[in-house]
Amino acid sequence: MRRMLAGVGGVGLAVMLSQFPEYAQQYTQRLGGAVDELRVITEDFDRAADQSGLDRAGALDRYEASSDTFLSDRGRSMQRTFQRYEELSETLTRISGADMVERFKNLPAYLDSDIGRRTLENYKPAVPVTIEGILYAGAGFLLGFLSLSALFKVFSMPFRKRRVIYRPTR
Repeated sequence: MRRMLAGVGGVGLAVMLSQFPEYAQQYTQRLGGAVDELRVITEDFDRAADQSGLDRAGALDRYEASSDTFLSDRGRSMQRTFQRYEELSETLTRISGADMVERFKNLPAYLDSDIGRRTLENYKPAVPVTIEGILYAGAGFLLGFLSLSALFKVFSMPFRKRRVIYRPTR
């Protein structure tokens, strides 16, 4: 009974962990798309500033110096856009160069971001046919099997019969 339940737990965790490489791939695609769009906005702003004889900082200073609330708010919005572009670009570079262990260690970063949540909302499971997917499945099976086996053993201890060793007396 213990082995069967542990096997079911192992298979369940294997299926779950085998999906991580696919999630990471879908996340990376979404992240790349966001970086590409922010790059277009950033380059367009920089080009417009350059045509006016300004650099980005000078153009943002103009927005900030404006007495028009709309323009000063727009300048702060653009500054946040540039910061997000830098952050997402760095994340994309870090993820693209990461090995499978580094990507798994950074799982909370995938889940905490807006892109990570949207990726989970639209996630499509896939059959793991890569070495990475198979390794995650194997690790999930071992972890699930051993965890459930240990739990079953611990919780069944009070219900076990003690063996009495009969030793005849002389």
